[in-house]
Amino acid sequence: MCGIVAYIGQRDAYPVVLKGLKRLEYRGYDSAGVAILNHGLHVYKKKGKVAQLEDFLTGKNMQSHIAIGHTRWATHGEPCDRNSHPHVSGDGKLAMIHNGIIENYALLKQELLNKGHQFESDTDTEVLIHFIEEIRNSNQCAVEEALRIALKRVVGAYVIVIVDEDNPDTLIAARKGSPLVIGVGKGEHFLASDASPIVEYTKEVVYVNDYEIAIVKADELILKNITNERQTPYIQKLDIELTAIEKGGFDHFMLKEIFEQPQTIFDSLRGRLDAKNGQLTLGGIREYTDVLANARRVIIVACGTSWHAGLVAEYMIEELCRVPVEVEYASEFRYRNPVVGPGDVIIAVSQSGETADTLVAMESAKAQGAIILGVCNVVGSSIARLSHAGVYTHAGPEIGVASTKAFTAQLAVLCLIGLKVAIEKGSISQQRFQHLLDELQDIPEKVGLALKLNEQIKQVAQKYKDARDFLYLGRGYNFPVALEGALKLKEISYIHAEGYPAAEMKHGPIALVDEQLPVVFVATRDSFYEKIVSNIQEIKARKGKVIAIVTEGDQIIPAMADDVIQVPEADELVSPIISVIPLQLLAYHIGVSKGYDVDKPRNLAKSVTVE
Repeated sequence: MCGIVAYIGQRDAYPVVLKGLKRLEYRGYDSAGVAILNHGLHVYKKKGKVAQLEDFLTGKNMQSHIAIGHTRWATHGEPCDRNSHPHVSGDGKLAMIHNGIIENYALLKQELLNKGHQFESDTDTEVLIHFIEEIRNSNQCAVEEALRIALKRVVGAYVIVIVDEDNPDTLIAARKGSPLVIGVGKGEHFLASDASPIVEYTKEVVYVNDYEIAIVKADELILKNITNERQTPYIQKLDIELTAIEKGGFDHFMLKEIFEQPQTIFDSLRGRLDAKNGQLTLGGIREYTDVLANARRVIIVACGTSWHAGLVAEYMIEELCRVPVEVEYASEFRYRNPVVGPGDVIIAVSQSGETADTLVAMESAKAQGAIILGVCNVVGSSIARLSHAGVYTHAGPEIGVASTKAFTAQLAVLCLIGLKVAIEKGSISQQRFQHLLDELQDIPEKVGLALKLNEQIKQVAQKYKDARDFLYLGRGYNFPVALEGALKLKEISYIHAEGYPAAEMKHGPIALVDEQLPVVFVATRDSFYEKIVSNIQEIKARKGKVIAIVTEGDQIIPAMADDVIQVPEADELVSPIISVIPLQLLAYHIGVSKGYDVDKPRNLAKSVTVE
């Protein structure tokens, strides 16, 4: 969602912040702004893209050694210049950028109105900076102390960075429930929502914890908790390269990331899977393998694409481990007062590791005595730190808003977890275990073969790009793949699409079928093959257009379908990692053919850090 960048040091700050905001555009936003100190505090903000802000600032004196910048994804108040960040205190001395939501802002705002404060925007952020100003003036204290007092009253999630005209050598930041990373350079510091704006300047970073306040100078970083106790900054090394966040010759990040999947899946298996010697090592959950094997049940909590990965994992873990599995939308899990306790294992799945709904679900379950395992992509993320244990997917930075390579890496890692628990528990034969290790070992190569279908899929996309609706159908392991395919099309092309279990089609969706409706069947050869052949016949009998994802060599479905995409054969347990590839490409090419920005779909955010 919203993006934060700030700099203090010897460099010219504005170019650093501007470039950082461009690096964060993938997060999704509707406006942008910056604040600098240059003989006073100057704030500039515009609705629209970072490029529009850059054009607006052309010719202005932006020289400064301290600056803050923000890309806003609207929550309180419509997208417009006055609601954009940074927001300024009533006396014009303080400017603040903020990610997250202040849930009790209305109460605070009324208190401030009663004291004579006036507001220029509709945002919760402006209320908070005025509240900090009020405390500073009432208590005659420093901004750092006013912030600490204010945050004890604040309900919600936040990352805050403040610049103070009266203290031009200091940035003040705080975090709760939304990510903040500080890059440590030589006589300079960089602050950002994630590492992408920082990686070209330094590989040394500090991940700020919840309820910590950072006092940042060019040559000094002080961390304190909310009770004013000094904390020792833990400096970590970034493991990403600048090339990972650049397009590398591809037209879009989404296409680059789709084509990276043979490598990213290999990276998720590397050091863990040794098919030749029949070994599987998952150091991240070593101490909790027995807990998983003896779990009363496993509950997978996730959102969006990660929820679909969880659905595939439900099939995998129940088949392999004979443990009951439930898959929950994290956004619903917390609020329905679930029955959770000792003996339950929660697996939280998230690309960013910062998904607000998933974090709250984890906190709730952890408080009730459940064991929490995290599966995420970002080292040092909130989910990684909140979990008892976990496994990183190692997919590398995913810049495209619509998740692709993170999804297949999640499937690979969740399959490894299921296999590890199954062999430890003895719920799988050694022969089946070895077979699936071999199958996983071959997945990167088979995904590479599926990617060679790109030109064929591009032609299919041209044929159906003007359709108003799509239906995606699958059975068994391929049902969640159908859901994911429909989601990708909605995200990227803005075409209405629905995913269903193929057998459920007769319970409603078949009413939509006519000669105008494309129906995508994920129909690789598996235990349900004969059944899905019958479902295809039902669609054809009603003149629907059938696009079928089938196994190479299939002779039956190609005779019935309008368009056929053949993928390499694989065991049905791991086949979703392959069969989703054509669906990602189909969504990509339809979106591109309609002229949309597939890397930054409208209204969407990469990291959803508010509930």
